[in-house]
Amino acid sequence: MQTLIYDADAPKRALNLSINSNLQEEARKYKVNLSKLLEQALVETLTEKKRIEWLAQNRAALEAYNQRIEGRGVFSDGLRRF
Repeated sequence: MQTLIYDADAPKRALNLSINSNLQEEARKYKVNLSKLLEQALVETLTEKKRIEWLAQNRAALEAYNQRIEGRGVFSDGLRRF
């Protein structure tokens, strides 16, 4: 299950955007929905930025955990058969 990073039920808002006119013509020719494409690109970009932010905020805890596991091992070390 993926957690949404935004309210998918929020109302749409009209925006003024500027893009290369040739790109807009090509998109129209191939019936590319620019609004949908922009939303998808924003979700991907924001998801990656939030992932990087989370890693930065939790780096110390992750490093401490990894050091503890490296030093002590995990509970199942004696049980593994591989």
